Amino acid sequence: MLEKKTTEFLDVLSSKEPVPGGGGASATVGAFAGALGMMVANLTIGKKKYAGVEEEIKESLEHLRGLQKELIRLTDADAEAFEPLAKAYGLPKETPEQKAHKEAVMETALYEASLVPLEIMETIAEVMEELELLGEKGSRLALSDVGVGILFAQAALEGASLNVFINTGMMKDRERAEALDRQADRLIEEGGRKKEQIYQKVLKQLRQQ
Repeated sequence: MLEKKTTEFLDVLSSKEPVPGGGGASATVGAFAGALGMMVANLTIGKKKYAGVEEEIKESLEHLRGLQKELIRLTDADAEAFEPLAKAYGLPKETPEQKAHKEAVMETALYEASLVPLEIMETIAEVMEELELLGEKGSRLALSDVGVGILFAQAALEGASLNVFINTGMMKDRERAEALDRQADRLIEEGGRKKEQIYQKVLKQLRQQ
């Protein structure tokens, strides 16, 4: 999906096509958050003022590069996970056998479709860790970009969570569904705290300049 021009991606996203949807869009926004972090790292590396943290920043840059690739992959994976679910909705349910078969296929498809947005959330949580580091040790000239990045990351994290909850809400196996919900809730809580800490630090420093 993200190999398209941005305008092409937006055209498909805004159409009546079922994919990409909110999950893919969340992964994309997460990739933008990571890209902002990479920009901050690149603006820091090679500067005498930050020579003492250069190796740490280089490691952060490489980690963010890997996370960005993962989020690009997950943009497509989210669309792929929806396909079996879409097919399951269309299965016949006229006989008891057909109904039982449809329910079994739906349950599997709903579970699989929940895993991808959960993986998106976990990946974005790692992006947030790197943004925290860059906010503390990266170039002060790019501090506002750390702030924008963490806001993007939080939006992406919570956006992906909705794609977990819409699927787990329809699962019959409530124990399994609630286990997934707990993972998503934990990531939301941890991400929310981190976003607020980083954003407030950035805002305070920018307003004091």
